Amino acid sequence: MNQRAQPPLLADVAVGLLAGFVATKATDLAQGPLRLATPEGAKRREARVSPGPSSSQVAARRLAERLGRPVEDRRLRPVAKAVHHGLGMAWGPAYCLLRRRGGLRPLAAGLAAGAALSLVVDEGLTPALGLSAPNRAYPVATHVRGFLAHLVWGAAAALAAEAIYHATGTAPGPVRPPGPAAAA
Repeated sequence: MNQRAQPPLLADVAVGLLAGFVATKATDLAQGPLRLATPEGAKRREARVSPGPSSSQVAARRLAERLGRPVEDRRLRPVAKAVHHGLGMAWGPAYCLLRRRGGLRPLAAGLAAGAALSLVVDEGLTPALGLSAPNRAYPVATHVRGFLAHLVWGAAAALAAEAIYHATGTAPGPVRPPGPAAAA
C-alpha cells in the first residue's frame, strides 16, 4: 500500500488563500465583458436600488465605522478593494476542501466553490447584511452576471490551486470511484 502522506491542513489553506487571490483578480477581469453584456435597463435599475457603488464599498464603510475609524471618501476604494480581495481569498480554501477532502476533480471543485460563493455570499449574506438591496429588487440579468462571474472565480481558483499543488508536489491524489478497488 503506497499511500502518499496528506499535507497538513495548513498547506491546503495556504494554497486556497493564494488561489483565491488569483481567482479574484481573474474575476475582476471578467467583470468588464460581463458588465458590457448586461442590458442598459438592468444597469439603471441596479444603480437605483443599490445602497452604494458596490457591496464591497458598503461593507468597507460599515466595517470601518464599527471599528470607530470612519473611512474618508478618498480612501474608500482601496479599503473596499481589500475587503473584496480578502473575501475572495478567504473562500479559496473551500476549493481545496472540495478537491482534497470531497474527492472532486479540479473543474468540478472549482465550479462548485464558485457557485457556492455566489449563492452563499452574493445571494444570501450580502442582502441579509444590508450590503445590497434585497435580491428581488435586482433584475434577473444582475443575478445571472454575478453567478457567471463566480463560476469564472471557481475555474480560476481551480487553475491556480492545481498549479500551486503541482509546483509544490502536494496535489491531491487521483479521484478513485467508490467500490472495492478504492478500499484496497
